[in-house]
Amino acid sequence: MDRLEALGRVPLFRGLSQRQRRRILKGTLDYRFGPGEELVREGEHGETLFVILEGAARVVRRGRTVARLRAGDFLGEVAVLDGRPRTASVVADPEARCLVLHRDELRGVLAEEPRIAWAMLGALAGRLRGD
Repeated sequence: MDRLEALGRVPLFRGLSQRQRRRILKGTLDYRFGPGEELVREGEHGETLFVILEGAARVVRRGRTVARLRAGDFLGEVAVLDGRPRTASVVADPEARCLVLHRDELRGVLAEEPRIAWAMLGALAGRLRGD
C-alpha cells in the first residue's frame, strides 16, 4: 500500500492536503514486526501512531483477541496526541509492515505548520460529534 494513501486513511489526517500529508510522512519510519511481535502493549503509555502497510495484526484485550487489523488499518491515533495508556495490545499475526509516527515528530511538524494542527482539530471535533 502506498504510504501517502495509507496516511490519508487515518481520520486525523484525512482532511489534510497531499502536501501536508507528505510533510507528516517525512517524520515517519517504515518498520517491520515479526510473527507474534507486539506493536503495542496493553496498559503501557502510548506515543506512537501505526498504519499497517502490509500484513496483519491481532488486537488483544485482557488476553483475548477482540479484533483483527489488515493493510490500511491504523491504531494509536489518539495516543499520538495524549500519551495515555494503551487499552489493548496489538500483535503482528503473522507479521506486519507499518508506517510509524512518534509524538515528538508530529509535534515538530505542527510547530512548523500550524495549519495542519487546525485541520487535525477539525477532524477530532468531527469524531466527537459523531460525523
